[in-house]
Order: sequence, then C-alpha cells, then structure tokens
Amino acid sequence: MLFGLGTFRGGVHPDGHKEDSGFLAINTSLPLPERLYLPLCQHSGEDAVPLVQVGDSVLKGQRIAAAEGRLSANIHAPTSGTIVGIETITMPHPSGLPANAIILEPDGMEKWTELCPPEDPYKTSPEELASLVEEAGIVGMGGAIFPAAIKLRQGRRFEIKTLIVNGGECEPYLTTDDRLMRERAEEIVEGTKLVRYIIEAYRAVIAVEDNKPKAIAALQEAAKDIGSIEIMVVPSRYPMGSAKQLIQAVTGYEVPAGKRSNDIGVLVHNVATVYAIQQALVYGRPLLSRVTTVAGGCVGQPQNVEALLGTPISHLFEQCGGLTKTPSRILMGGPMMGQVLPTAEVPLIKGSSGILALTKAEVNEHMPSPCIRCGRCVDACPMGLLPLEMSRNAKQDDLDGAQEAGLRDCILCGSCAYVCPSHIPLVQYFEYAKGELADRRASQQKLTYTQELMAARKDRLEAEAEAKRAAKAAKEAAKAAKAAAKKAKAKKAAADVKTEVATGEAAELTAVSEASEAKATSESES
Repeated sequence: MLFGLGTFRGGVHPDGHKEDSGFLAINTSLPLPERLYLPLCQHSGEDAVPLVQVGDSVLKGQRIAAAEGRLSANIHAPTSGTIVGIETITMPHPSGLPANAIILEPDGMEKWTELCPPEDPYKTSPEELASLVEEAGIVGMGGAIFPAAIKLRQGRRFEIKTLIVNGGECEPYLTTDDRLMRERAEEIVEGTKLVRYIIEAYRAVIAVEDNKPKAIAALQEAAKDIGSIEIMVVPSRYPMGSAKQLIQAVTGYEVPAGKRSNDIGVLVHNVATVYAIQQALVYGRPLLSRVTTVAGGCVGQPQNVEALLGTPISHLFEQCGGLTKTPSRILMGGPMMGQVLPTAEVPLIKGSSGILALTKAEVNEHMPSPCIRCGRCVDACPMGLLPLEMSRNAKQDDLDGAQEAGLRDCILCGSCAYVCPSHIPLVQYFEYAKGELADRRASQQKLTYTQELMAARKDRLEAEAEAKRAAKAAKEAAKAAKAAAKKAKAKKAAADVKTEVATGEAAELTAVSEASEAKATSESES
C-alpha cells in the first residue's frame, strides 16, 4: 500500500518529557564501577560461550565470549581487569530470571588490546567488512538487539534500494539518539556511508523527527559535501521510531503483513548502531559502551551518559544525582515500550537505550473499567489492527482468534492503551498472547524434534535389526556352505579311497595274471 510521504496511519502524541536530559551534553567521564556484570545473552540468540576463566587478566577490547549460533554475538571486555566470576545474575527483564554472566573487576588501567582496523574500508570487500562488524559484537542498539552483521548480509542478498538510518527516537524521556546526532554527526554520516557501501544501496536517508532541530542542523552540516546521503525531516508522532512506520514515512510504502523490509528493498538501522559500525570499521573498536538516557522524576540529575556495558543500573543512578525518592517503577527503555526492571541491581546491556526511574504520578496507573466501544484504540493503531478484538480473544485464551485479528503484526507500541479512556491494559494482553504463542511454537518444535528423534531411532533400530538379520543369514549361509564343502570333501575322499582300492585290486589281479602266464610259459618250455 502506498502512503503519502511523511505519514502513516494512527499514532499518538504523548508528552515528550525530553527537556530534562536533552539539553545536557553526553557525560563521558563516569567513574568505573567496582564490578562489571556482562550477561552472555545481550542479543536475540543463544548465550555466547565464555573464552575466559576465573582469575584471568583481560585487556580492554579483548573478546571474552564467542558467538554461538546465527543470532548470537561476541562479547568483549569493556575495560582491563580480572575475571572474578562466571555465574548467574538477575537479568534486566521483567521476569527477573537468572542468566549466566561474566563478572569483571576493573583494574583502573584501561589498557587496550591490539586493535586491527582495515587500512581503507572502501578498499575492503563488503563481506569482510560485515565480518568485522560481526567480530565487534554489534547488535541493533535501538532495542531490537538483532546482530547487525546479519542485516548487512541480508542487505547484500536482497536488492536494497533504500537505506534508512533511524533517528526518530519517538519514546518519551529518551534523548540518547538526539544527543548522539548533535555531538557525533560526522561519525554517524560516515557510518551511514559505510553501511551503504556494504549493502550497495541506491539511496541513503537519515530520518529525524522535526522536534530535534539541532540534530537536524548538525547532520545537514556533516552531510553537505556527501551527495549520496540525504537528511529527511519527518513529523514527530509516536511510534515514528518503529521501523515499519518510518519506512512508510520515508518511502510511502507499507511493509506487507508477514513480510520484512527487505522484501520491499529497504533496510533500517538505528543511528546508535550506525555509529558503532563506524567505530568498528574505522578504528577497530568493538562494542564496549553505549550512550543511554538516565531520567525520570526520581532521578536527581537526568542526563545522557556514555557507560560501559555491564555497569550496574544503581551505579548510573548514583552518578546522576542519586534517586530523590523511591521509584514507583524502573524501566529499561521508554515508558511506552520499555521493560519493567525487577531491581536496580541489574547491568546495562547493549540494547539499553534508556533507564527511567518514574514516580507514581508519571506511571499514572488506573484501575481498568469496561470498554465503552469508543473505537479510539482502532484509530490509534499504526498497524491498522483491531486491538479490542485481539484483547478479547487473548483474555479468553483464544490464541488462534487473536492471531486472526492481527496479533502477529502487532508491534506492542502501546498507542492503543495510551488513548483508552477505560485504561484497559491492552498491551499486557497482547504480550501474554504472544508469549503463549511463542511457548506453543516452542512446544510444537520440541514435539516435532522429539518425533523426528523417535522416527530416526525407529529407523536406526530397524536398520540395526535388518543388519543383524542379514548378518545372521550370511552366517548361516556361510555355515551351510562350509558344511556342504566339508561333505563334498568327505565324499571326494571316499571316492578317492574307493578309486585307490579299485586300482590296487586291478594291479594285484594284473600281477597274479602275469605271474600265472609266466609260470605257464616256464612249464611249457620245460
């Protein structure tokens, strides 16, 4: 479907709350925490495999865990120090479940490992550059945590017409990308140029919401002499930062249901991801830190900080003026799509675009009341879905009905819940249904895998039984052949004996006959 440029259906305009952290420069001088906690799963796939042991000394930038599988990513030491543990910690996730992590005690020396950037990225093959991005452990830093190298390689497999660098940042409170674009515009433009070179896109667009005039000006200045990169201003409307909505705004085309942006010739990367790619390909630096917004009504001095991965959230709060009151809710990400954290004693990870400590008034919790059938959720849904129908089916555990109503295409943006006058927790129902469907798929995959194993075992046992039967038959045939040979040999021996006897008797008769003849001759002569 073709839309007007700069537009997409639905969306909302939540209060921005960006002024508190947005006017300050990125704080790049945080003191080192006592320990860094590096989960082995900071990406969308399997846990990375540790390459170090307790007691090992490591250098800054040294790879300490290797990717395991296609969707996994390498992990590097954010600073030099000593590995003091490889154990379970609480993950920054609403479940509060434990996860395996490497625990690093900094030595304060900040001693780097040897970095080996390419001499000239533009004289290096695109595949080799994608491998360097993979080696650097870079994932989508807008929150998706999908390995960046996979998207680069997908971009080479498809005919990508348009590369979009996402500078939307529509979530309230978050100003991470805004400050990054203001202060590191040249690096972002260079990173965009490198990604365009790797995927061989015809067009490259850095899209920024119109509520970020200083970021727009900085990018325009950085890109003024590069004709292949354009800076596009898009309306500030949530969820403009969502890839599918941004694609509609930039190209006018909608990604079909069940398809990906690759299928319509578009690839989207977040500005922070592009910045990390530039750092890896120009300077050889792996992903060790990230800029994140620390804000909310409970934070003493809201600001953006560049913090090492693995830094405890509590340490970030301490460096931002501490907590002025007990938070009603701590979030990783924005208030619309962020995840509730079980505690502040969890680490910063690659996908942590923001850490929010919100007051009770900011959380604005209400008791839900019955639906009044106003249809606002339908109008607000940027995907054109029926949120009420999906939530009704989810409440009744009719997961198939929820899927038929469009649950698969729901991006969990929260626009429907934001405008609901009855304060129905629609997104919670969708998350529940998606989780149940994921469990169902996992169970089905497990069942299919088990059935495949059982079928393989049955085939193996049948093959073994057939092999035993064949071996037994061969053994019996060999035994029969041996018996027949023995019998034939005995028969032949008997025949030989009989022949010898007959021969002997004949010889004896001949001898007797000759003797008789000789005697008769002698008598005759006498």
